[in-house]
Amino acid sequence: MLIDTDVLIWNLRGNEIAADLLDGSPGFILSTVSYMELVQGLRDKAELRLLRGALHGWQARVMQINEDISARATYLVEAHALSHHMQMADALIAATALHLGMPLVAANDRHYRHIDGLELEIFRP
Repeated sequence: MLIDTDVLIWNLRGNEIAADLLDGSPGFILSTVSYMELVQGLRDKAELRLLRGALHGWQARVMQINEDISARATYLVEAHALSHHMQMADALIAATALHLGMPLVAANDRHYRHIDGLELEIFRP
């Protein structure tokens, strides 16, 4: 499964439901976009070490953007930016899930529920 940034943020805030989900899903995947969003929210290098340690402990894998993901994200922005305010980061994350053929676990389902073919698992903290 692909984990959206918001689920990881809930975990960092101490949410037990998010912690249980992540602890129970070793080997989950996150988009490099989510990883960069998390890093941008850190305060110092100590927090970066903690994040890296947590991802290592979960055996999480960061999926890099490739040509297929980029093309799918471009299509999603063209198709949904005007009607649903699709943002670039969300398009890249959704395109990653579509590319991998796996469900996207997200709390902000309004960002994704309009995307055809995307299997969305809604996380409620």
